[in-house]
Amino acid sequence: MAQWQIFISFRGEDTRYSFTGFLYDALCRGGFKTFMDVDGLHKGDQISPALINAIEASRLSIVVLSENYASSSWCLDELAKIIECMQSRNQLVWPIFYKVEPTNIRKLENNYGESITNN
Repeated sequence: MAQWQIFISFRGEDTRYSFTGFLYDALCRGGFKTFMDVDGLHKGDQISPALINAIEASRLSIVVLSENYASSSWCLDELAKIIECMQSRNQLVWPIFYKVEPTNIRKLENNYGESITNN
């Protein structure tokens, strides 16, 4: 059995105290063992083994794609690990588009194209 049922990947400054915080609270109240990084990550840090383990130990990852998600190398590293687990461990991945258009992400338009290029 997975240590965590759900891992939430998000850009802290975009959604920590709004959508993602509310989602986390609702999932926990619903009885789901949910991992959300509450300490935040700082520029220049590397993804900790604990964070990698939490991603690997989850059955589902929810990726909250917000306006500045791709500008965070942390978020992109998490997303890469999530995709790896989706492919190798059959982990489920649910994207949530928070105040962004899916086509902007797919076509790397607006902040996404510039952020991906710079990271």
